[in-house]
Amino acid sequence: MTDLTERERVSPIEPPDPPTTLSTDDQIVPMWRQRLRIFFHNKLAVASVVFLFLTIAACFLVPVLHPTNQTNQAATFGLPWNAAPSWHHWLGTDSSGFDELGRIFYGGEYSLTLGFVAGFITIVVGTTYGMISGFAGGITDTLMMRLIDAFLSIPYIFLLITLIAIFNRSTVFLICIIGFTLWWGNARIIRGDALLIRNLEYSQAATAMGARKWHIIRRHVFPNSISNIVTVATFSVADAILFLSALGFLGLGIQAPQTDWGTMLQAGTSQIQNGFWWEIYPLALVFILVVVSINYIGDALRDCFEVRLLER
Repeated sequence: MTDLTERERVSPIEPPDPPTTLSTDDQIVPMWRQRLRIFFHNKLAVASVVFLFLTIAACFLVPVLHPTNQTNQAATFGLPWNAAPSWHHWLGTDSSGFDELGRIFYGGEYSLTLGFVAGFITIVVGTTYGMISGFAGGITDTLMMRLIDAFLSIPYIFLLITLIAIFNRSTVFLICIIGFTLWWGNARIIRGDALLIRNLEYSQAATAMGARKWHIIRRHVFPNSISNIVTVATFSVADAILFLSALGFLGLGIQAPQTDWGTMLQAGTSQIQNGFWWEIYPLALVFILVVVSINYIGDALRDCFEVRLLER
């Protein structure tokens, strides 16, 4: 056998394989982009976000950019009362002489602010209470849930009326009374998630490894309950706005000279029989669209945080 040459004995260095690149369909999509895509797929939710943003901006900017008298009823003497829509008053005036368009946004500033703040209090208290009850279990869970059952047995609107009649109806008190009494149903929903998640394999594994209960709640129970938490939060805001308007419709809303949508609806219903439709229909349309928009946004957010709709 002939001897190999030096070049034949030395094996050539093969160039490294080029890095494999994923195709467009196989690339990993970040979770936040997946959730945005799911949200924007819901056209009604996108339209609701746009409408709600424009309404909130109008409630806070229109009274500044187009100031009208909404607090001093003495200044309305000499102005036309129950005037039909015109160039000077696009939605007419109400029974006190206030500009109806400006009053819708002025009342919306209070209704939306109280609704969002009370809804935030509701979801914070309800989530904390429900997670503690569901994760603790045993006698603690039983006692905490029986307390919730006792609260839920009381008709809610009558409870609000009783508390307002006993105390007062200042703005801060209305926020507190709605925020700290509307979380009972939310706590039961979050408690159900906590009961389920604490018995799953990863929670039991963390417990076996010595993890503390607060760590398991923070790292496992809360992240895996975020879908229901976000959904309940949006519905809580809508419920807070509805109950505030219900109190205003019953004459127990924000005290004058401030106003809210419920108080305005109550005043408009007494004038609708006289044919003054502009005192109730535009406001009722805005009010219904705001509540429906919040509900549509809540449905879309629930889909965004639903794990089964995300790509693996």
